[in-house]
Amino acid sequence: MSTLVIVESPTKARTIRNYLPRGYRVEASMGHVRDLPQSASEIPASVKGENWAKIGVNVEADFEPLYVIPQDKKKVVKALKDALGDADELVLATDEDREGESISWHLLQVLKPKVPIKRMVFHEITEDAIQAALSQCRDVDEQLVRAQETRRILDRLVGYTLSPLLWKKIATGLSAGRVQSVAVRLLVNREKERRAFRKGTYWDLKASLTKDKTPFEAKLVSLRGTRIANGSDFDEATGQIAAGREVLLLGEEEARSLQDQLQQEIWTVASIEERPTTRKPSAPFTTSTLQQEANRKLRLSARDTMRVAQSLYEQGYITYMRTDSVHLSQQAIAAARNCVEQMYGTNYLSPKPRQYATKSKGAQEAHEAIRPAGSTFRTPQETGLEGRELRLYDLIWKRTVATQMAEARQTHITVQLEAGEAGFRASGKRIDFPGFFRAYVEGSDDPDAAIEDQEVILPRLQQGDHPECQDLEAIGHETQPPARFTEASLVKTLESEGIGRPSTYASIIGTIIDRGYAQMVSNSLVPTFTAFAVTGLLEQYFPDLVDPKFTARMEQTLDEISTGEASWLPYLNQFYRGEAGLETQVKQQESQIDPNQARSVLLDDLEVKVRIGPYGAYIEAEDESGPIRANIPQDMPPADLDVEQVQLLLRQKTEGPEKLGLHPDTGEPIYVLLGPYGPYVQLGDKTDDNPKPKRASLPKGMTMQDVTMDLAVGLLSLPRTLGVHPETGAKIQANLGRFGPYVMHAKGSEGKPEYRSLKKEDDVLTVSLERALQLLSEPKSGRGRSKTAAKPLRELGAHPEDNEPVNIYDGPYGPYIKHGKINASLPEGQTVESVTMEIAVQALAEKASTKKKTSRSSKSTGSKSTASTSSKTTKKASTTKKTTKTAAKSRKTAKTSTNSKSTKAKSAE
Repeated sequence: MSTLVIVESPTKARTIRNYLPRGYRVEASMGHVRDLPQSASEIPASVKGENWAKIGVNVEADFEPLYVIPQDKKKVVKALKDALGDADELVLATDEDREGESISWHLLQVLKPKVPIKRMVFHEITEDAIQAALSQCRDVDEQLVRAQETRRILDRLVGYTLSPLLWKKIATGLSAGRVQSVAVRLLVNREKERRAFRKGTYWDLKASLTKDKTPFEAKLVSLRGTRIANGSDFDEATGQIAAGREVLLLGEEEARSLQDQLQQEIWTVASIEERPTTRKPSAPFTTSTLQQEANRKLRLSARDTMRVAQSLYEQGYITYMRTDSVHLSQQAIAAARNCVEQMYGTNYLSPKPRQYATKSKGAQEAHEAIRPAGSTFRTPQETGLEGRELRLYDLIWKRTVATQMAEARQTHITVQLEAGEAGFRASGKRIDFPGFFRAYVEGSDDPDAAIEDQEVILPRLQQGDHPECQDLEAIGHETQPPARFTEASLVKTLESEGIGRPSTYASIIGTIIDRGYAQMVSNSLVPTFTAFAVTGLLEQYFPDLVDPKFTARMEQTLDEISTGEASWLPYLNQFYRGEAGLETQVKQQESQIDPNQARSVLLDDLEVKVRIGPYGAYIEAEDESGPIRANIPQDMPPADLDVEQVQLLLRQKTEGPEKLGLHPDTGEPIYVLLGPYGPYVQLGDKTDDNPKPKRASLPKGMTMQDVTMDLAVGLLSLPRTLGVHPETGAKIQANLGRFGPYVMHAKGSEGKPEYRSLKKEDDVLTVSLERALQLLSEPKSGRGRSKTAAKPLRELGAHPEDNEPVNIYDGPYGPYIKHGKINASLPEGQTVESVTMEIAVQALAEKASTKKKTSRSSKSTGSKSTASTSSKTTKKASTTKKTTKTAAKSRKTAKTSTNSKSTKAKSAE
């Protein structure tokens, strides 16, 4: 009997093949095989003349969707049909969420199989999970399919109805979305808060004290019984102390006067309070929390996080990555507890298995949290993973293992001190037992360093003690505007408000950036003026569609449709048709929307108008000669456009650029200008003979006021040729690029140009050839790599075969032996002190032989087809090692195909 199994991607196909019996053939659908038409060319000729065809949904016929097979999927469909012709049974093994259910349903509609059909679901790709899934097959869940289809139709109706309106009224290329537009509004509102923010200033004192030669610090908190004002006491709208706050605001003069008064005072410990606390480990990852933590710790975007996580899942390293659940199976809990016992000892094990309850609104998708796959968890070192895959797996492994570790116990210490009429406070924290901190600290890359950072050690103090004041410093502070959203904080806000599904956040944030609604600046999402204009139009004419509560109610209804509690057709009719429906609203409002008004952004504190043009935002003002227009630099955040910047832009437009002086060599004028991409210097005038005068951008963080004549001449001299490389004879240059200053060797490794970024202490205008050669000799550092080499715990000496060093290092999972690129755990029973060179060489040799076997196994499997794989032999004793071998090779060949094709096309919402 021959069975055809269909999954979404070649990577998943290769992995699942290892666990299927003889006679099973695995094919990949490459995601969805059909969808609503993406362009006019995909609309069938038979319906092209229909008004509804451009939307792809026949609203007159109970919202019947128009499904088409995209051109790039026709070969895939043909291959699937051919494979089905040779099969006696069809097993649909797509992912277990709504999207996966939908893919299976569409496959049935397209392939029209005449053989028995089974739907197989699993949340991890391991031998046990696949065998269990084969014995528990079911039918396609029609309710899940209907819920996904309703969501898809709803998103299409919103996007294809509102987007053309935005094209007409504001600018072409814009889009609106059910969740996207709400997310953009959140960014815009935060930027408005930053514009409205008024800075407040306050001063206080910091005392450097000692007791028994142990230093500690204390901060001024009161004077003559009145609390000293701090940042939380200010009104953000006025920059003044908020009404009703009974505090004392110190200015610089008062602070310095008090500083002088206290110099001769005796310092006394008035009271000491110790407050013991415990901290429980965070719940295991859901889709949302994984995106947040990967953004904070690894600086991965939500889109990159999901791409890497999908690759890990399809290779069998982690469980399914689209889930709202924090539940762990008994198998997972046992595996995590085993890891804790082996890695950290029984003292670090929680007294009893710890389980978490899912609190997310409308939680659905997979039924278990994201965790390492299998009944035993491979440590990150054992996986053979590299780069982003290793770092993300490491994050998931640590978080999962930490859930079964003991609570961290710490003591917070508060010491009140008196000096004359002033009251000071010293705060300390002592970690009595690190517990799960030993494996995982939220927001930190290095648990051990994080533990050290969290501890604030105070000397042994008793009431009535008199510590010595070594120094008293008056410090000025400024209140800060509300922080812009990062991807992590935006994802957290969307989930907490019940807006959209976590599985779609990555694509939504990607769309926001791609459409020009926001720019990513230093990990913050900065909205553009276009985002202001679009949000303003939607708030005025379609307020419900950008109301978080309205959108959350829509999401709740879609969840109810998936469980059968709500009917899809009445809901779509209510939303789109009728007197209050979206279709009617757009028709009624379109004539009321003035394009000039829609393209204008009103900023309360500016007299000029900000408008959206075909080439970006610009300001418009009136003078005696008529309107004056000046482009706003594309990277200027709306919150930073103030009166001073407006005057500069207008002056540059009317009076021409500011002349800094004449170039000492050419005699040409040098100008400082503010362009669409920020400030820059220009040599000479733009004329017919010189249409492109030489220009150079200012270094990051430098303002136009900082530019001197010498600096401008230096910038215009870039790139600087420093000399030639002593080994290759190729030139070495210093220059300023998009990501900062760098040096370049024209003929580096493999004959290609080689680059190194300059360090903070280097100056691109003065860096020498000697320094450039030093930088070029250093290994190229990638993102996320450690900036400093780890110090070995013990140096064993030179390896007897190649004289390379053999050292023992302290890793996150215990000490390990390192020789070149080979890392080997300490043999059982050995300690750092007991390991000899002979023992180390043997352990390294065993590890190296394991790697060679992995490579050979991978090569034999890698030559087979990626789209179609067939299990030729009956599965015998498959082990975790075999999974690792197959998956290690799969990673390399799968990255491109998985990222570009097999990643499921999640609804854009």
